[in-house]
Amino acid sequence: MAALEATGAHVAFGLPGVHNLSLWRALGRSPIRLVGVRHEQAAAYAADGYARARGGLGIALTTTGPGAANTLGAVGEAWASRQPVLVIATDVPTTVRRPGSWRGALHEATDQAAMFAPVVKAAIRVGAAEELGPAVARAAAIALTPPRRPVYVEVPTDLLDGAAPAGAPDLPAPPPPAPPDEAALAEAVALVDSAERPLVWAGGGAVQADAGAGLGRLAERIAAPVILTYAARGLLPPGHPCLVAAPPHVPEVGALWDEADLVLAVGTDLDGMMTQGWAMPRPPRLVALNVDAEDAAKNYTPDVLLEADAAVGLEAVAERVRERGGLDALAGRVAAIGAAVRDGLRVTDPEASELLAAMDAALPGDAIVVCDMCIPGYWLGGFRTPSLPRKLAYPLGWGTLGCAFPQGLGAALAERGPAVSVSGDGGFLFACGELATAAQERIPLTAVVVDDGGYGMLRFDQDRRGDPHEGVDLLTPDFAALAGSFGVRAETVDGLGSGFGAALERHLELDEPSLLVAHAALEPPPNTSPRWYRAAANGR
Repeated sequence: MAALEATGAHVAFGLPGVHNLSLWRALGRSPIRLVGVRHEQAAAYAADGYARARGGLGIALTTTGPGAANTLGAVGEAWASRQPVLVIATDVPTTVRRPGSWRGALHEATDQAAMFAPVVKAAIRVGAAEELGPAVARAAAIALTPPRRPVYVEVPTDLLDGAAPAGAPDLPAPPPPAPPDEAALAEAVALVDSAERPLVWAGGGAVQADAGAGLGRLAERIAAPVILTYAARGLLPPGHPCLVAAPPHVPEVGALWDEADLVLAVGTDLDGMMTQGWAMPRPPRLVALNVDAEDAAKNYTPDVLLEADAAVGLEAVAERVRERGGLDALAGRVAAIGAAVRDGLRVTDPEASELLAAMDAALPGDAIVVCDMCIPGYWLGGFRTPSLPRKLAYPLGWGTLGCAFPQGLGAALAERGPAVSVSGDGGFLFACGELATAAQERIPLTAVVVDDGGYGMLRFDQDRRGDPHEGVDLLTPDFAALAGSFGVRAETVDGLGSGFGAALERHLELDEPSLLVAHAALEPPPNTSPRWYRAAANGR
């Protein structure tokens, strides 16, 4: 507990089991708030949502065997989205374990830690009681050191009651932000200075480094448009003269990539979901700035790689590049692009445009929106422009359905602003039992469910293929009545227009959990693969 308290986290999420009751007893005496969930996957999702919203460590606690295994889908999402989540799971007692033999003890697995190996940065097994505090401190430091990712700690249950030294172990200090190599920096600056049409593409690594100020300064000095990935939304505020307030999945924004003679990619791996399956051509010159060199070069080979902290690297480049004119002209152009995209959507997708407008009108600037893998979530992921970073959570990542509601519980407890989760009727049922958690813990989350009677995205895919609707039309409950049975205030509206927006404003004024159900059906947005314009152009 002392090691966990030293991380600065003030909430932990978990589910008790016979093997970890000692942990719960100790947490009961700790200033860390322990939130008991109804399924272990929700514990890991909530820890992920807490980490995304707060920028610090998320903590999930589970019992042995199936309890630990139940977290894997959520830990995989945190891994792919590079979130610092610490999973602490018990294992069978040391007195029971025999190497190489499965004896059939309660919850025993042959190698529990091995299940986590593909989705964590490190898996640490504790071998003695006195190792537990230092192991937790080391795990937290690993998770929080860039590139951030989850870490797993495994503790045989009998060690929780063993004798150990009192006091908090030292939490290893993270290394200082890495500066770029001077030779590589000089080469990168020369390429930027020689470019006539530079473009900046920034991702989640820039958020982890708190690099918004440096990003804005550099973009303004070189008069370059800035495209932000899903994870990087809010790094530049709405109305910034360089911000392109639309995704590269629409032709108007994709044209900026196509015409650029140099792209500066900051804290991003240029993944398939953002580049339309890597259909975007490699730019004539590519400079990558990333704390993880392998990540920076795995999809598009850079001409220059700056292996450095994004904030430090951006400031270094900004100090050295020549300042060029044209910022006013650029501001006019990116504003015109944003207006053209929104005007086009009002014609092609009026219901989705209503959703975006209603969310913009109802949400305060510090609101956190947590999206699920659902059509309304895809629209918000593609076209919402938050005022600040860490205000939009989107599951790509792994793309795990059912994540938003439990992630939203963690985001709401991060104390960084009012939180709204957005789910479809199918995904919400993955974790609807957490309505009990929300009610019992009085978690002030507004959960939005857009009910179209099934898996709308899959129904769209089947229609495109001419397939019958098999497995996609769902029997769903009366969601408002379901929430009411837990004592959670709920409301149902039709559509996603002004009535929905007014209801959302009312819910956000409540300092308690609530559910808002909207009966509506949307077409998928251009940032989903069936509508990728480059794929269509290439005959795919």
